[in-house]
Amino acid sequence: MTSSTTATMSMSASLMQGLPVQKRSGKGQYRSFAFLPTYLRRIVKYRQMDFEYSFWLMLQLLVSPKTAYRQTTYHKQTKNRWSRDDPAFVVICSLFMAVSASAYCISFGASVGTSIYNILAAVAVDFILLGVGTSTLCWWLANNYLLAGKGSHTHTVEQRVEWLYAFDVHCNSYFPVFLMLYVVQYLLSPLLLARTFISSLLAIALYGFALSYYHYMNFLGYSALPFLQETDMFLYPIGVIALLALLAFLFQFNPAIFTLSIYFG
Repeated sequence: MTSSTTATMSMSASLMQGLPVQKRSGKGQYRSFAFLPTYLRRIVKYRQMDFEYSFWLMLQLLVSPKTAYRQTTYHKQTKNRWSRDDPAFVVICSLFMAVSASAYCISFGASVGTSIYNILAAVAVDFILLGVGTSTLCWWLANNYLLAGKGSHTHTVEQRVEWLYAFDVHCNSYFPVFLMLYVVQYLLSPLLLARTFISSLLAIALYGFALSYYHYMNFLGYSALPFLQETDMFLYPIGVIALLALLAFLFQFNPAIFTLSIYFG
């Protein structure tokens, strides 16, 4: 074998290592979860997490969400993945949730046992488990129904939504909801929990806007991926929320009283 042939084969191998590999079996699902073990290991290595970038991203999600999602393009160009490889955002949100839940427990005079239960429920259930469920559903819908030109380009590498990216979108969408339904609700709780028409109307508006904004942010996250189409499907739940808000208004249902009664009776 000549030296030129050896050099050519070496260069081809190097290029292939930097390119995504098309998976025939399982419709590429392995690639969607391949980075998850490394991601989970980094949660306990705080020195490897970029907290400064995560705080910057949180600010952008509030003032300019589209700017925040431009970072996904940079991730793809530099690290060949759409998702973040840094769990700092999840860690910060979890700490925020724990502190907020603690403030509620103190204000409502919850016992130590009830406080521990509510803090764990806020972080593990409200944020993580519900987020995993929502992310998995959106990930499945996107990969099965929203891929642009599915099956028409047989000689190109098929791009699919990574599960971690779907979870990133959930975390990004949940942060504004956390500010509205945990922080703002806490500050306005004396007014929201009063059994009056104005209190019910304000609570309905707060919950309706927060939940609608979650789905709007979801839409921005998936529309940022160039290989997806008809991503306006993620806006459909807003219509359902509007209908439920109207029904709540007609029956003078107060979602703040209902939600907090679940935790504190």
